[in-house]
Amino acid sequence: MYHVPVMLEEVLSLLAVTPGGTYLDCTLGGGGHARAVLDALGPSGRLVGLDRDADALAAAGYLAPDPRVSLAAGGYDHLDQVLRELGIGAVDGVLFDLGVSSHQLDEPGRGFSYHADGPLDMRMDQGGELTAARLLASASEEELAHILWTYGEERFSRRIAAAVVRAREREPLTTTGRLVEVIRGALPAGVGLAGPHPARRTFQALRIAVNDELGRLPRGLAAAVAALAPGGRVVVIAYHSLEDRIVKQYFARLARSCVCPPGLPVCRCGHRPSLRLVTKKPVTPGFREVQMNPRSRAAKLRAAEKLPVTGDDRERTGELWQ
Repeated sequence: MYHVPVMLEEVLSLLAVTPGGTYLDCTLGGGGHARAVLDALGPSGRLVGLDRDADALAAAGYLAPDPRVSLAAGGYDHLDQVLRELGIGAVDGVLFDLGVSSHQLDEPGRGFSYHADGPLDMRMDQGGELTAARLLASASEEELAHILWTYGEERFSRRIAAAVVRAREREPLTTTGRLVEVIRGALPAGVGLAGPHPARRTFQALRIAVNDELGRLPRGLAAAVAALAPGGRVVVIAYHSLEDRIVKQYFARLARSCVCPPGLPVCRCGHRPSLRLVTKKPVTPGFREVQMNPRSRAAKLRAAEKLPVTGDDRERTGELWQ
């Protein structure tokens, strides 16, 4: 299978799929979640599958002959444009399954894995210009340290950044195997002998930077909420704390009844909530699922429901993020 769908039963339950409804899977992957949504939709439903990875769209191509399905290439931060082109005014549910897929990790040629040697690519959209190799070649030592610390929470970010700069002065860093060697050489003796792989945080940080994942996510969330019909739901599966924090804060902000600055004695904002939190705390995989699919271990799922609102939802949700 191209990608094992994470928390499939929980996703279907929290999306509350309605027969005949319209649903958007904006991180299609191999279509595992999408296939299950289709099974619940009935003959008159509609599913839009969106992904920026051409390999993912090809793997999910088995869904294309279904007249209820529309597949589109693109990032979820442009989901509003895709819906307009398809003539869809509103949807009943949106799913985000963030991060890197099992197929992307298992394919050495994509450059996401620190377990196998391959080109330092890491692009989810293979038509993009920025690769991990280009980023490592062009960023300053300070910029690299910032990326590793901010996106990977790597405590040895400065040591690794300095080691990368020294290594690239001798020859360009072009393979994942060589980068792993540089990372190992930068760490203090004994670090990485137990626990997670010593390159894990660096690879995560570079992937996030190459694909602008944390910049695209707020735009995608705003577009998703704006596209929802009242009563529709948005479900997000995140795999690291930075993504989950963005989702948590965005949902919480739109679910608040007041957004005035703290300390004002009387509410003056006139804000009305546009979301209801369906999950007060993140849902996580059960013990059996983690045993069967260890990559699901870090997953956190959050869901919210669109409330009836007045005014322009696109403008409202965009302003509330800023």
